[in-house]
Amino acid sequence: MKKVLALASAVSAAALALTAPVGEAKAQSTELTLCWAAWDPANALVELSKDFTAQSGIGMKFEFVPWPNFADRMLNELNSGGKLCDLMIGDSQWIGGGAENGHYVKLNDFFDREGISMDDFAPATVYAYSTWPKGEPNYYALPAMGDANAWFYRKDWFARADLQSEFKAKYGRDLAPPKTQLELKDVAEFFQGREIDGQKRYGAAIFTERGSEGITMGATGALYAWGFKYENTPGKYDMEGAVNSADAVAALEYYKELYKCCTPPGYTDSYMQESLDAFKSGQVAMAMNWFAFFPGLHKDEQVGGDKIGFFVNPGQKVEASTLGGQGISVVSYSDKQEEALQYIKWFAQPDVQKKWWALGGYSCHVAVLNDPSFKESQPFAADFLLAMDGVQDFWQEPAYAELLLAMQKRLHDYIVADQGTAQEALDKLIEDWTETFEDEGKL
Repeated sequence: MKKVLALASAVSAAALALTAPVGEAKAQSTELTLCWAAWDPANALVELSKDFTAQSGIGMKFEFVPWPNFADRMLNELNSGGKLCDLMIGDSQWIGGGAENGHYVKLNDFFDREGISMDDFAPATVYAYSTWPKGEPNYYALPAMGDANAWFYRKDWFARADLQSEFKAKYGRDLAPPKTQLELKDVAEFFQGREIDGQKRYGAAIFTERGSEGITMGATGALYAWGFKYENTPGKYDMEGAVNSADAVAALEYYKELYKCCTPPGYTDSYMQESLDAFKSGQVAMAMNWFAFFPGLHKDEQVGGDKIGFFVNPGQKVEASTLGGQGISVVSYSDKQEEALQYIKWFAQPDVQKKWWALGGYSCHVAVLNDPSFKESQPFAADFLLAMDGVQDFWQEPAYAELLLAMQKRLHDYIVADQGTAQEALDKLIEDWTETFEDEGKL
């Protein structure tokens, strides 16, 4: 962390550089490398960052890694003290390790000097993307990309008079975006195996992938809706009776039922891309995925426009959504921390944040989110606000990768491989996590 102490002079120099005339700034030959995942919002960020280069004269390079390989590639880079990345848009779960292992520069002094207030960003995103320990005013990232797991559906199918009539006769309510998890299962069962326009369709595309994080990100959408908690007392790691509560067992049983009854054939190892493919090819009536993909889906010539609708993750006992999204951090091993801080300062500006949203990124800035026109700016914007009010995240502990792999195994073994019961899966998960926290000295 010695490099953090050297930032004071660098910060003042960065402030001067940001206000330097464009012609003078362009005399600089510095180039920053920003590392992130390869997906639609990354392309939007490339376009947005052209403004930074025009204003500062600092060039931008980008290292984008496909999601299935993103964590392994970038965590290896950080753990080895690599100098590839000057700026890192790292997953929310990395913040604990980034802070405790010294990978990320602590930004408090920089924020204070530059007048960057965390009050200008949605509280849930500050908590999830920026702070360690959680909720403490220690900031290792600026909220960059708000995201949550939500749903999209074939609005044109839902609107068909014959399907409306049949559904109402069976369930006593209109065929519409579900308000609860149990209603979602009803809709999925209604469409499962149904022939529409000469093709056999299926109910829902959900996450079942085992290798990285997929099945955990999917199943927690149900778990959180039933009130799942990782601990009885935040920060105490007292998991017994929380992780394996009766409600948690019911939620896990539900997610398995949804998988068994209502997904396309062979849907045993599916995540973001498989969900998008299933929907775009017309296989399913509904699909879960991250808000990040919604702008592209809405523009899709085959299934977008008037054919697609969006809804927030349905609650059950509580309203809740699985958190996605990331903060942007300055990598402590970078030799260009001064310029990286300039980028952070530029990115934090309200006008830049508004353009970020317009290009397809998900701003966390309250100047964007609280704008009266925001809810009408996209057909999924209002749902995004609802989701971000009730997001919950996975463990953000430095040992998060080990914790995640344990949950991936226990959930996949039960849901997809039919091994044991939900109660046994959650009991074993507590055993796994207890061992990890003991090794970490947390228990």
